[in-house]
Amino acid sequence: HVQLVESGGGSVDAGGSLTLSCLFNGQPGENYCMAWFRQVPGKEREEVANIYFGDRYYADSVKTRFTISQDFSKKTTFLEMNSLKPEDTAMYYCAAGAGTVATLKCGFGDVREDELNHWGQGTQVTVS
Repeated sequence: HVQLVESGGGSVDAGGSLTLSCLFNGQPGENYCMAWFRQVPGKEREEVANIYFGDRYYADSVKTRFTISQDFSKKTTFLEMNSLKPEDTAMYYCAAGAGTVATLKCGFGDVREDELNHWGQGTQVTVS
């Protein structure tokens, strides 16, 4: 049984920084693509970044400002967010997928929601 637990959200002034964490609860028997998505009420969820064994992909809107990383010893995936803008305000979700399609694309391009098997509950980020 896999459970993803996000933390680190909060309120910050424009130009500030936050680091989100996603704890992978459960014993991974497979290699997982890890991704961060975000969603604003009334809009579709969009992928922000993904990572697979050191290969990283970023959406154009966050490239150069956000960094995704992993600490395998802590089973945690991070999203470091710098130079935050009001348009970064959203609920941020962590997701994981071990399917062939997800792991082939992960780190090089966007991964669709339906290609990821596990989702966290989300953590709110508000930039004003």
